[in-house]
Amino acid sequence: MKDQEYLEVYGARVHNLKNIDVKIPREKLVVITGLSGSGKSSLAFDTIYAEGQRRYIETFSAYARQFLGGLERPDVDKIDGLSPVISIEQKTTNKSPRSTVGTITEIYDFLRLLFARAADAYSYNTDQKMVSYSDDQIKDLILKDFNDKKIAVLAPLIKSRKGHYRELFEQISKQGFLRVRVDGKIQEIEKGMKLDRYKMHDIEVVIDRLAINKSVEKRLEETIKTALYSGNNIMMVIDVDDNNPRYFSRELMCPTTGIAYPNPEPNTFSFNSPKGACSACNGLGITNEINLKKVIPNNLVSVKNGGIVPLGEQKNSWIFKQIEHISERYRFKLSDAIKDIPKEALDIILNGGNESFEIESKSVGVRRNYKIDFEGIVAFIDNQYNNAESTSIKRWAKGFMDEVTCSSCEGKRLKKEALHFKITDKNISDLVQMDVTELASWFENIEKQLSKKQLIIAAEILKEIRTRIQFLKDVGLDYLTLDRTSKSLSGGEAQRIRLATQIGSQLVGVLYILDEPSIGLHQRDNEKLIDSLVKLRDLGNSIIVVEHDQDMIEKADFVFDIGPGAGKHGGEIVSAGTFAELKKQRTLTADYITGRKKIEIPKKRRVGNGKTITLKGASGNNLKNVSVTFPLGKMICVTGVSGSGKSTLINETLYPILNAHIYRGVKKPMPYKKIEGLEHVDKVIDIDQSPIGRTPRSNPATYTKTFDEIRSLFAKTVEASIRGYKPGRFSFNVKGGRCETCQGGGVRVIEMNFLPDVQVECETCQGKRFNRETLEIRYKGKSISDILDMTIEDATDFFIKIPKIHRKVKTIKDVGLGYITLGQQSTTLSGGEAQRIKLAAELSKRDTGNTFYILDEPTTGLHFEDIRVLMDVLNTLADKGNTVLIIEHNLDVVKLADYVIDVGMEGGKKGGKILVTGTPEEVAKHKTSYTAKFLKKLL
Repeated sequence: MKDQEYLEVYGARVHNLKNIDVKIPREKLVVITGLSGSGKSSLAFDTIYAEGQRRYIETFSAYARQFLGGLERPDVDKIDGLSPVISIEQKTTNKSPRSTVGTITEIYDFLRLLFARAADAYSYNTDQKMVSYSDDQIKDLILKDFNDKKIAVLAPLIKSRKGHYRELFEQISKQGFLRVRVDGKIQEIEKGMKLDRYKMHDIEVVIDRLAINKSVEKRLEETIKTALYSGNNIMMVIDVDDNNPRYFSRELMCPTTGIAYPNPEPNTFSFNSPKGACSACNGLGITNEINLKKVIPNNLVSVKNGGIVPLGEQKNSWIFKQIEHISERYRFKLSDAIKDIPKEALDIILNGGNESFEIESKSVGVRRNYKIDFEGIVAFIDNQYNNAESTSIKRWAKGFMDEVTCSSCEGKRLKKEALHFKITDKNISDLVQMDVTELASWFENIEKQLSKKQLIIAAEILKEIRTRIQFLKDVGLDYLTLDRTSKSLSGGEAQRIRLATQIGSQLVGVLYILDEPSIGLHQRDNEKLIDSLVKLRDLGNSIIVVEHDQDMIEKADFVFDIGPGAGKHGGEIVSAGTFAELKKQRTLTADYITGRKKIEIPKKRRVGNGKTITLKGASGNNLKNVSVTFPLGKMICVTGVSGSGKSTLINETLYPILNAHIYRGVKKPMPYKKIEGLEHVDKVIDIDQSPIGRTPRSNPATYTKTFDEIRSLFAKTVEASIRGYKPGRFSFNVKGGRCETCQGGGVRVIEMNFLPDVQVECETCQGKRFNRETLEIRYKGKSISDILDMTIEDATDFFIKIPKIHRKVKTIKDVGLGYITLGQQSTTLSGGEAQRIKLAAELSKRDTGNTFYILDEPTTGLHFEDIRVLMDVLNTLADKGNTVLIIEHNLDVVKLADYVIDVGMEGGKKGGKILVTGTPEEVAKHKTSYTAKFLKKLL
C-alpha cells in the first residue's frame, strides 16, 4: 500500500476556524498565509500540532499518563495521515543564562569532547607544556618536598561521580587496605559501608602512611608503584598536618612548579558542571556587584531623611542604633548631609567595622562604653542577595547591584585549568568568541596543524562540528558567536537556531511546523533560509510554514490562504493551490502579491523640524567607532543585514543614553564618546518584542489599564452597589470575587517533570476566573467574564458610550489587533502582537510632540494589509512632530521612511559601519549596500 499522500483535517473548529476541511500534501513545503489573526496558527499549531502532541502522549503507559491528566483533544472531527510532529516556534528558547548558542546547537558539546581528547595542556604558572613524571622523579620530589613530615599516600579512585559505592569499599577491603578518604575526610572502612547515591563523591584509597626520611626510600618506592597502579597513573600525597593534597602523575604536570591537572574530561570544559565552571561566578561569566550610586543616589540628603536608600528614613531599629553609635564616635549628626559625614565613618556604615570606645555623657558626667559591631550595608545587601529564601528580597537586593564581568575568569566562565588546554594556540574560550564564519575557516585549516595521533582521535568529532557550523551558516546566522546567551537572541534568531539543530539531526518522515522563520532576516539571507527548508523537505519530511514573506510564498509547493478577515471574520480557507493558482484568486494576499493593491510610496518626504541628535564614537559589540546623526520630527528607518549592529547602535547605545537623560535610567549604555542634542526630546519610548507579562494572569486589558476602567464600571452598576461590591471584587488577582480553586487564573498548571508544563481548564469555574456571585453582576447583559472573552473589535462597539474605555480599545484595534480578546493570556501572544499592544498602550497616552519612539521590527507577524494599517498609525505619530525610529528589514516599511540609516556590510565582525544615510531614493543609489540592491527594485 502506498503511503498516504495527504495530511487530511476534517471539521476543524479550534478558536475561530469555521469547521474547515483541509488536505495538506505530504513531503512538500506548504505555506499557510493570511491576515494576522485569521486562524493560521489555530490550524497549524492548535489543531495539527496539538493533536500530534496528544497522540504522542497516548503512547505512554497508563501509569505515566495518570500524571499528565487528559490532554484536551483539539476541536476537530478527524485527522488522517499525521506524522510525528515537531514545532519550531518563536517563544521556545531557554531564558537561562547558562544556555548559549553553542549549547543549543550542541557544537559546544563536540568542542568539549575535542579539547578533552586532542588538546595539549599548558601550565597556568609558566605557560610551559605539561609533562608527565617517571616513578623515580616522583620519589625524589616526595623525599625533597616532604622531608621530616608525616604523609599519607593515596590513590584516587572516584572523581565527582554519583553512587553508593558499597561494592567498591568491599573490594578495597579485600585487597587489604584499611582506610579511604571520602570527600576530603580519611576514615576507616567498615562492613557494609555505603554513601548517599544521589550526591557527587570523591574517593581515594589510603595506600600507606609514613614519616619521610632517608631510611624509608625502599618502602616509598613500593608505595608509589602501588598507588600509581591503583589510581590509574595518578597518585596523591597529603601532608597529615595541613591536609592539603598534592597530585603526582605519570601524565600531566607542570615541570617547574609541579602543579598537576587531573586528566581532562568533557566536563572539564563545561561551565555548567562544578568540574569546569569558574568558582567565582559559578560559570555565568558575570557577577553582581553593589553600585554605591544606587545605595546613595544623592549625597545632599541626610541619613535621617533616607539618604541611604536600602535603610529608608530613620526609625527605631537596631541598624539605626548602630549608626547612632558610629555618629557619636565620629562626631556627626544623622541630620547632616551625607557628603559632610567623615570619610572613615561612611566607610564603616557601608563596609562595616568592629570597635569599642568610651564617651563622656555631658549631663551626668559619667563615661559610658559603646561597642560598634556592624556588618555594613554593602555586606548586608550582598548577604540578602546570596542567602535569602524569598525571591522578593533577592529582587530588592539586586536593585542595588550591577552585573559586571567576573574578574576571576574575565567572562570566560571556565576554571583557569580548562583555559590552558590549547589546540594550535587557541583555547576553547577563544573558539566560542569567534563568529561562525571565522570558526568555520579556523576548522578548515586545522588538519595541517594536528599531529598524527590527534588526527586519528579528532577525525569524527571534526566532521560533526563542521556539518553543524555549516547548518548555522545555511540559516543565515553566520554572524553569531557560540558564547552568545540564548536570552539575548531575537525570536527569529532563536527559531533559526532550532531549525539548524533539527536539520543537523537528519530525521526523516517528520512533520515540521514553523512559525514565521523569516523574522528579523534581511532579504539577502532569506534565500539561504528557504534553501535550508527545501533541504529538510528533500530528506523526506513534510513542512508547514506559517508565513507572510513573499519570497517564501513564491518558493512553496503549495499555499493555503486563510481569511477573508481576522478574528471572527476569518477562519475559512479562501484559496488553496500552488503559487501560480494563488495569483489568480481575488484574495487580499493575492491582491498584494500581484500588485493590484500596494502600500503607496508617499508623494513627498517629511522635512523634520531641523533639530538633530548626534551620537559620536559608538563602539559597542561590533560597532567600528561610528558617528550617526538622527534628524528629529521624521520617520527614521535603520536597516542592514542580520547581525550588522543595528540593535547595538539603537537598543544598547542610543536608548539607554536617552533613558538615563530623561528618566534617570540606570542601564549602562555601550561605549560611546559623546552625544549632542538631547535637549530636543522630552520623552523616549522603546517598544520591543519582550512579552507584556510572564504569567497567564497578564492580558491586553490589564496591560493597557483598560481593565481598571471596566472594573470601576461594573462596580457602579445598580446590583453591585446594592451588594456593596467595590472594583476589587472584579479583579481575578485578589481574594473576594475570584474563583479560589484556580486563584483567578482560569487554568490549573500541571507540572510535568520531563515535559513542558500543561495547563488544564479549572473544573470549578470552567475557565471563567470568577465565582458565581461575581458573575451574577451584568452590564448590558454581559458578565465580567464575558467581557474578558470579547474580541477587541466587539469591545470597541460595546463600549462606544464610555469614552475612557473606548479610546483605549480603539487604539488596540487601530494597530491591527481587533481579533484578540481582552482577556487573552499574554503568554499566548506572539512577539509582534505583544509589541503592538505596547504600541497601543503608548498611543492611548497623550504624546508631547517631542517624543522619540523606538520600535524594533514592528512588522513581525504582519500581513501586507496589517503593515499598511500599522504604518498609518506610525505616520500619524510622525505627522504630529514626534520622531519615530524603526529597526526593520521589511522593504514596505523602509520605502515609507523619511530617512534611512543603513548599517553593514555584513553581520558580526565584518559589520558595524554606517554604509549610507539619506532618503530611500538616495540610499537605493548606493553601489555595495545589500539593502540598496533590494530597495531599488521597489522604488
